[in-house]
Amino acid sequence: MDTAATNGAPADAGPPPAPYGDGPPPPSTGGRTTVRFAALLLLVPTVVIACRLADTDAVTPVPQLLAFLPWMLVPAGAALLFGLLARRRILMGWAAAVLALTGWFVRPYDTGLTDDPPGPVVAQLEVLTSNVEFGGATEALVAAIRREQPDLVFVQECEYRCSEALEAEISRTDYPYRNVVEGGGATGSAILSKHPLRPARGVPSTLAMPGSVAVIAGRDVNVQLAHPLPPVPGGMSLWHRELGRLRSFAAAAEGTPTVLAGDFNATQDHAAFRRLLDAGALRDSATLAGAAHTPTWPASVRRPLGTQIDHVLVSEDFSVRDARFLDLPDTDHRSVLVRLALHDVR
Repeated sequence: MDTAATNGAPADAGPPPAPYGDGPPPPSTGGRTTVRFAALLLLVPTVVIACRLADTDAVTPVPQLLAFLPWMLVPAGAALLFGLLARRRILMGWAAAVLALTGWFVRPYDTGLTDDPPGPVVAQLEVLTSNVEFGGATEALVAAIRREQPDLVFVQECEYRCSEALEAEISRTDYPYRNVVEGGGATGSAILSKHPLRPARGVPSTLAMPGSVAVIAGRDVNVQLAHPLPPVPGGMSLWHRELGRLRSFAAAAEGTPTVLAGDFNATQDHAAFRRLLDAGALRDSATLAGAAHTPTWPASVRRPLGTQIDHVLVSEDFSVRDARFLDLPDTDHRSVLVRLALHDVR
């Protein structure tokens, strides 16, 4: 007797269907949650890297996040890991693309360029820029100046006690030429020079940005301190405006030996900073010395997560021999000390 027929089932019936059909089972609730969480992790770095690719600083919070572009490696890497665990190819590809692009922009693209400008070297000089954080690192700065003996010193956030200490403790014999703007809190700034200084207009700003013309080896050199306001929420228009004024200064100075140094509150990942470089054909000393993306703020953070907002920018009349970063106590910035050679390119 046909057992199947007796049980009411067709004789040619196959095995019972799988509960979810022939395809793979649908993702579990936990798997869907993992995918959604990974996608959320990718949203911010995707927007930030898209703005970097589009050469725009966009609006808050993008400029603030661009300052910390290396930090985007963390959520992108985590999203890639979650994508691997969930076995979602689209998610893995998205995360890998964001991770690769972020890595490309934050790589230590140290050029270490050694090509000198045309013309003989007419002077060797060292330039120091230091943000002493409301004067807190004044004592350490004085010690650094005495030890290193740089030719030009640019000081930001030189609060009253800072300007008083520079006057009292830095010998006029060593630094007879000065352009000091006294002010409280972060507003004060100072330029000290071993070379003669002539008055210059400087750049109008909220925090003092004095400028002078230094006479070095018989040549006029524009020396300008940079300290625009930071790109804080609600202050973006002022940040753009003051970086724009520095860009105008750089454009007007093109063709003249120029040193523009200080706390720019901007990195090479900010479009506004790149436009400043392009306007005056200026170059970042740290990059030329093989130290691009070396963090200067916050002082306690190192590669790859720190950010370089303190710069010494120079015109094409200069070659860069060396760049060092000094850790001074009682400030959240690292100081930048570069060794330059001035060439006669006329």
